Amino acid sequence: MLKCQTRRPGRLAALLAAPMILAACATVQEAPPAACPVCAVCQQCPTPPVKPPTAKPMQPAQWDELPGWPDDNLIAAWPAFLNSCRALAARSQWPLWRPACEEANTLQATDNAVLRRFFEARFQPYRLTNPDGSTSGLVTGYYEPLLRGARKRSGSFNQPVLGVPDDLLTIDLGDVVPDVKNLRLRGRLQGNKVVPYYSRADIVGREKAYADRVLLWVDDAVELFFLQIQGSGRVQLPDGRLVRIGYADQNGHPYQSVGRVLIERGELKPEEASMQGIQAWGRANPERLNELLNTNPSYVFFRELPPPASPSEGPPGALAVPLVPERSVAVDPRQIPLGAPVFLATTQPNSPEPLRRLMLAQDTGGAIRGVVRADFFWGFGPDAGRLAGRMRQSGEMWVLLPPGVGPK
Repeated sequence: MLKCQTRRPGRLAALLAAPMILAACATVQEAPPAACPVCAVCQQCPTPPVKPPTAKPMQPAQWDELPGWPDDNLIAAWPAFLNSCRALAARSQWPLWRPACEEANTLQATDNAVLRRFFEARFQPYRLTNPDGSTSGLVTGYYEPLLRGARKRSGSFNQPVLGVPDDLLTIDLGDVVPDVKNLRLRGRLQGNKVVPYYSRADIVGREKAYADRVLLWVDDAVELFFLQIQGSGRVQLPDGRLVRIGYADQNGHPYQSVGRVLIERGELKPEEASMQGIQAWGRANPERLNELLNTNPSYVFFRELPPPASPSEGPPGALAVPLVPERSVAVDPRQIPLGAPVFLATTQPNSPEPLRRLMLAQDTGGAIRGVVRADFFWGFGPDAGRLAGRMRQSGEMWVLLPPGVGPK
């Protein structure tokens, strides 16, 4: 049996080889067929199973199919929607969004009934559907944490928050193949070859190589690890000032759940593997912490951001607008267009209490992959962190799109 090669021969090589292959085949004498013995019982090959067709990710829906739609406080979602409009105005799809966004700018966000009529007149709901036809998926939560840090290293502040290293290459495949416009590769040069960038373990072990890329020093390795998962945060300096930092780039390695590692090792039960449970394990096992964290090869680099206009203003997400607590959601942009309203039907963290509301797709995440998949932004600080850390719910989603944006 021939093994598949990692590099396919070019078309020209295949055409040049074809006459030689045919000539070689012509010199082989075909053996006469052997007599087939008579079977006592005819054997029939089983019919191979037929794979069901892949479901379309967006299925047209009716407004009355959205559970809790008439009861949602749309006034609370309105600032996030206007933020999406401001971002979409600079994008190529703006002509399709423009009528709805321009009308939105004329409305007073003081009446839920008015806003509900606006969405129902300007948008078509589509039920998000997994390839297997199911409509339920995972909903997690994230937040903006607060860490303690300093500009200079000291005895307690000894964990580096790194900026993007000079040797990290980011290759946007969309510049070459438009069909993969959201796919980027990361690597580094080794001689004249591009090879994968260093893993977390490599980066941590090469601390001196990144001395000129340190933005801040923080005092807690566990908090720094979760800062990388959240993607943004604030660092309080010894003089009380706050520095906001946000995602700048990533080393290109896939995220691996350290919670799953602890479960598989029997260190935590599944119900204990929340953010708080992992943090508690790390503080109880400081000598084993680095080994655990390095089972996740992914590593996130940061940049400093302007301070928030108000304490409640969220960090900028992938759409480059401030996230609105409890109204912004991270999605897979290959499945849901950034900026779009998304109606989410799930439950409160670690609870059966319904959580049904209009959200705006304004962020992405390395672990957010799939059609029915969302990461709910809870806001800033420890209270938001407690909710985000416990959130691992099942949910359903509908995306709301203006005419011409939906599937053909």
